[in-house]
Amino acid sequence: MKPTGPIPPWFAGDGPLTIAGSAAEDWAAEHGTPLFVYDFAIVADRVATLRAAMPDAVEIHYAIKANPHPPLLAAIAPLVGGLDVASAGELDKALVVKPAAHISFAGPGKRDRELEAAIRAGATINLESDGEATRALAIADRIGITPKLAVRVNPSFELKGSGMKMGGRPSPFGIDAPRVPALVRRLIDAGADWRGFHIFAGSQALDTAAIIETQAATARLARELADSAGAVPPLVNLGGGLGVPYFNGDTPVDVAAVGAALGEVLEPGWAYAIELGRWLVAESGVYLTRVVDRKESGGEIFLVVDGGLNHQLAATGNFGTVVRRNYPVAHARRGEATETVSIVGPLCTPLDRLADRIAFPRADVDDVVAIFLAGAYGPTASPSGFLGHPAAAEVLVSGDV
Repeated sequence: MKPTGPIPPWFAGDGPLTIAGSAAEDWAAEHGTPLFVYDFAIVADRVATLRAAMPDAVEIHYAIKANPHPPLLAAIAPLVGGLDVASAGELDKALVVKPAAHISFAGPGKRDRELEAAIRAGATINLESDGEATRALAIADRIGITPKLAVRVNPSFELKGSGMKMGGRPSPFGIDAPRVPALVRRLIDAGADWRGFHIFAGSQALDTAAIIETQAATARLARELADSAGAVPPLVNLGGGLGVPYFNGDTPVDVAAVGAALGEVLEPGWAYAIELGRWLVAESGVYLTRVVDRKESGGEIFLVVDGGLNHQLAATGNFGTVVRRNYPVAHARRGEATETVSIVGPLCTPLDRLADRIAFPRADVDDVVAIFLAGAYGPTASPSGFLGHPAAAEVLVSGDV
């Protein structure tokens, strides 16, 4: 038997699972399964908690790659200072709900048409290479628009304990720190609207002390780069990195401690942003899937459900994890665990395993299973077209937190 991760506090309890005040089984009956239900009250609570913890000089930005569901974007946009996108498709979605002046565009490999779309819209482009800078400047000159250009920095340090390390090594992301001051001067001399630095050292970290250390190093690096370039950055995007507790033994980040420490290292009068995705939305989402078969094989019980890695790749351990561990999962009616089961999806691959040998209440055909922490990197981070199964429905609701 293997442990599962901690159920988010908004859904903990012994009685039947409710989401935004309604029974999970009712949501499944109304909208069908597989189904993602997002409780926006939880997202709003996450934003408010972070805002209270961060210094006044730090804006909150939402990285929409975590969850670009249009109703969620429309709801979160008024609560945050900016939206961060990583493609022209995400840029289009962001422009529907936020002025371009509050949108930044990161990611390597931006095509010329994407650079032009961002320049025409007035969004800030986070440059990932000298070559991208050359192309952006040439496009801006051709169309006669002053481009808003920031420099993404590849720092010499990494965020210790992060699930995905983004710094401290050769990288397709950003420009190596020693080369940044010269590029800043080049942008300014070319007449671009230089918008500052984007410095991202890693993501999905739960070590509060490591986050504090990395943010201090990031603030220090920004000062050093600004001094070398001879220009004060209009904005320093400190990246994100705050993780959420997916697995057994994980504990939440102490954001109050992170914010207090950050306030000690910021440059007076400068503007900063912290860019988060999963920390704001992951815990708001529940993936509901229905049992279509119950079988025994080799003395083990398998619950075969109607959704799997084609909708919720991360829960199967195939999205950025080295060792497969179980997400938090529950029977919609809860109850006492009486047997050990594995929960598998309908896809014809052994990778489609949502829970591996967990203690679980008796579940039969038509019962509903809930996979938690489904608010980030769900449908759009999963191979929805694999084997031609239907897409999952998504519903945004708002309950009381």
